[in-house]
Amino acid sequence: MILLVSHVSTYRYDAPVRGAVQSLRMTPSVCDGQRAIRWQVEVPGGTRGAAFRDGAGDWIESWSLRGPASEITVKVTGEVATTDMAGVLRGQREAVAPEVYLRETAPTRADSGLMALAHEAAGGASDALDRAHRLSAAISEAIAYRPGATDAQGTAAEALALGEGVCQDHAHAVIACARHLEMPARYVSGYLHAGEEGGPNEASHAWAEIWIERLGWVGFDPANATCPDARYIRLGSGFDARDAAPIRGVAHGRVAEALDVTVAVEAVQQ
Repeated sequence: MILLVSHVSTYRYDAPVRGAVQSLRMTPSVCDGQRAIRWQVEVPGGTRGAAFRDGAGDWIESWSLRGPASEITVKVTGEVATTDMAGVLRGQREAVAPEVYLRETAPTRADSGLMALAHEAAGGASDALDRAHRLSAAISEAIAYRPGATDAQGTAAEALALGEGVCQDHAHAVIACARHLEMPARYVSGYLHAGEEGGPNEASHAWAEIWIERLGWVGFDPANATCPDARYIRLGSGFDARDAAPIRGVAHGRVAEALDVTVAVEAVQQ
């Protein structure tokens, strides 16, 4: 499948800022399941700084912008050829040991509810892969997808108690349950082409990866009750949503900030 991506994030301020520095994780992963035909990241008026591939294999680049500026825009456009790898991440070069992703974070901390769900879902599993699939299915059942049900600061435990959330909550919940069962797990940010039939999520999407011995990292998207396939573009990963955020930055000035995001993912004929 060939997917066209257009992603524009505009930060607006109630007073001009003196400048800003941003770290962008917005370039498709280099792996067997996808290939960037063309890809461009730009910050109009900004200066591109250092860029590097981190230990997890993600491409990170820095941008700076001098003020005064009342708004800052990050534009991403590109075309990516994708292949269905049945959720298995192959060909990505990374130096971080999987065990690192057993570390708990605030959004992925397992409370008694998540612990109970993890043990109930994993009971009777034939192997680690089966256990991971059961965890993802249990989260799909326990947390209904509803836009706006939670905010960016929400936790997996809060979403489970509420019984609804967004793709960020689903990913956090899978990660929390997997780590509780001593299975390394991490958060993945990227894009999803929903197709003509539509789907429960916006084009900017998130899911989880669980480490399975002899297979490596395997993706699970409980929000759609599936594993990532050719409709998905993988950008980067981290311990949780904040760690894997496509855009992280600081604006200099005491201002109120408003964010407007538009994302479109279209499929074209090969």
